[in-house]
Amino acid sequence: MVTDSGAESQWVDGDFVRFRYGLPEKIGGWSQLTKSNQTLPGAARAQHAFESLAGEKYIAIGTSQGLFLYYSDQFYDITPLAAGITGATFDATTGSATVTVNKASHNLENGRYVTFSTVTVPTGSGYSATDFTDNTFEISNVTTNTFDIIMPTNSAGTTSGTGSAQIDPYVFVGPTIETAGYGWGTSTWSAETWGTPRSTSDVILDPGNWSLDNFGQILIATVFNGKTYTWNAGASGARDIRATVMAGAPTATRLTQVSDRDRHVFHFGTETTIGDTSSQDPMFIRFSNQEDYNTYQPTATNTAGTFRLDKGNVIVGAVSGKDYTLVLTDSSAYVIQYVGPPFTFSVKQVGTNCGLIAQHALSYSNGVVFWMSGEGGFFMFDGTVKAIPCLVEDFVFTTTGDNLGINYSAAEIVYAEHNTLYNEINWFYPQDGSIQNDRCVTFNYGENCWTTSSLGRSSYIDQGVYDLPYATNYVTTDTPNFPIQGVTNIFGASTYYAHETGTDQVNSSGTTSINAYIQSGDFDITNSNNMADLRGDGEFIMSMRRFVPDFKVLTGNSKITLLLNDYPSGTASSSPLGPFTITSSTDKVDTRARGRLLAIKIENDAVGETWRYGTLRVDVRPDGRR
Repeated sequence: MVTDSGAESQWVDGDFVRFRYGLPEKIGGWSQLTKSNQTLPGAARAQHAFESLAGEKYIAIGTSQGLFLYYSDQFYDITPLAAGITGATFDATTGSATVTVNKASHNLENGRYVTFSTVTVPTGSGYSATDFTDNTFEISNVTTNTFDIIMPTNSAGTTSGTGSAQIDPYVFVGPTIETAGYGWGTSTWSAETWGTPRSTSDVILDPGNWSLDNFGQILIATVFNGKTYTWNAGASGARDIRATVMAGAPTATRLTQVSDRDRHVFHFGTETTIGDTSSQDPMFIRFSNQEDYNTYQPTATNTAGTFRLDKGNVIVGAVSGKDYTLVLTDSSAYVIQYVGPPFTFSVKQVGTNCGLIAQHALSYSNGVVFWMSGEGGFFMFDGTVKAIPCLVEDFVFTTTGDNLGINYSAAEIVYAEHNTLYNEINWFYPQDGSIQNDRCVTFNYGENCWTTSSLGRSSYIDQGVYDLPYATNYVTTDTPNFPIQGVTNIFGASTYYAHETGTDQVNSSGTTSINAYIQSGDFDITNSNNMADLRGDGEFIMSMRRFVPDFKVLTGNSKITLLLNDYPSGTASSSPLGPFTITSSTDKVDTRARGRLLAIKIENDAVGETWRYGTLRVDVRPDGRR
């Protein structure tokens, strides 16, 4: 909000740092989870932690390609299946693992995941039925009537059009990225087969997304603008069972939320007529009967019901507070509270011009809801909607100068979550020109300060069920290793990390340093301690003889750079003898530094290093005026 030279006694830039007790420090490290370093297909867009009645700890992770569980340091695939396609046969070739699946007008696309049921193996191939039924396959080389899969082993013989099976596709979640719609879709339906799609479009296809919650030990998972599914953690062999469609529920819903206190399930932006997807209204809300998530038709003897919000164009997100549900449209805020029969819920508008930017861009913490607005700025609700003053607002929302503002064309993937360990709310967002989250802005409400960083996470969950925050990092070019046979990197992969552990990044590639830094604004000196004799800021060149490093915490080494400049419009450069390597035994550092303006930069660049900086102590004196 101010220039570097106007920010004397302030910090103006940094990466991978936070403030504690008023002092800047490097953030904690992160380490890859799962015993075999498993990675998930697609971009993870939602997480939800819960426990079974038996005390089993789960985290549900919804990606653009499926629905998965994290349990006991490994992943499980519970992705629901779409309607089966019967009547498939197989072609196989001796010595090849590629099998062609024959099915007229199957309507599947390259990259879709499928499994098989009711299998008769192709003649002479040497495969067993479980080679098909126990694996999930990525399909390729799609034509109107065929596609290829890669088997775990080579075929023992050659055959054509033999065997039989039902194709069971994974439910379609949506595009990996937010993109324009071009006629037939955004994947690879062939123009030769399906007709040539338009080359331009004003239609935006939202990225594949999930809303996740639990009704006791029942996971409730809703595909954005799609169906709602349930998975019972208490069922026998639960981790080997896929989620299934919620009976009696609407079939097209933007998001769902469990009202924990009174045990209703809300469907936001849903159908006015259950089962008729053409009746979906983005401002319409339907809630279930109390203690019964399968009943949504209101009667005189149940508490199911409906209502419609009137301020805004679309319901964007919702979160449960202490005794309310806060619902945010693209322009307004509403509070829904349980009041009992005969009306069940009260609905009250509590804010305008404060709309939510993305489904997951809000977080509840310690009685307060925080969110990022699509209209610019940040808001909170603690009984009243309030704008949060933000010193990095220009940096986050504009792209002029050095600002790394948000890419509004990909804003649907913004993700917010609370970090209880440090009283922080993190918003991960895509900077201008990026299609995935590669920046983070953090509000520390305990310290009442803001920081920014290049930490990019597609989803994040606070500690609670597990002792540390867990987050996903999505890389568009990575190939997942779970759970698809013959998988490619067409949809990228998500790596799962435990955060606030150690000092470095630890994953299957090894241990790498988290290079953190913080830089101060400029300061200068006057020629006298007598206030009556002050000549004005910036009048004198200063000479720095030495400085005394002051670290509250220092593990390993740190570097300090003295950045010198003669004018605010100039380019600062390091002092001749710098940068200076600081260890825990460094008492003082002799320098040869001369300039009108001076800034200090503290950083680290090696593994095993961490620090918390204290106070700058320097030996300076006037050294002429030019």
